[in-house]
Amino acid sequence: MVKVKVNIISVALVKPDMKILKEAVDVMDKGGLIIYPTETCYGIGADATNMKSIEKIYEIKGRNPSKPIPILVSNLEMIKKYGLITKKIEGLVKKFMPGPLSIITRKIRPVSDPNQKGISFRISSHPVALELVKLLKKPLTTTSANISGQPSIYEIRKVIETFQDKVDMIIDFGNLPRTEPSTCVDMTREGNVKVIREGPILSESIMKEFMKAD
Repeated sequence: MVKVKVNIISVALVKPDMKILKEAVDVMDKGGLIIYPTETCYGIGADATNMKSIEKIYEIKGRNPSKPIPILVSNLEMIKKYGLITKKIEGLVKKFMPGPLSIITRKIRPVSDPNQKGISFRISSHPVALELVKLLKKPLTTTSANISGQPSIYEIRKVIETFQDKVDMIIDFGNLPRTEPSTCVDMTREGNVKVIREGPILSESIMKEFMKAD
């Protein structure tokens, strides 16, 4: 892989500069990769509809191509273009998103990778992540900024050391608090929900809301 000269930009912790975020979106529109903060850890961002960008992510992470890359969306309308959204899924989205819930649903249009039949999505509660996907107007990749098999990275110094010659832009939001990964549920089988990773949102809360949705 050809090394790139990374652009490292610090953003305000309260109200990020829109000019900086628009610059990051321009990078992704051109097929580049960024690293940005989320409510869990730093993530690698790319236009999730650009398969060449997706290939770059697999390469720099050393990620197994059989493992799909999750996405962020800005709202229900955006994910409905790419995934099958049932009433049950819509109910969980409205109850728990934006927030630490990821839902795997069946894919109806290519996004994130061309091979997988399912796609994991969430709406981020982090101001930078949410604004980036709104400005991009397309799904944003949200795989953790680490080498596959290694721990998630929360310290900006470690982010820069690991990825300064692998991505086009790093958004420096300082050191992030260590938080557990999002709760992840599989809803690829209609009328069924399976909790495959329990996080901040408990299984009991998921099942309670699932049973309420029509």
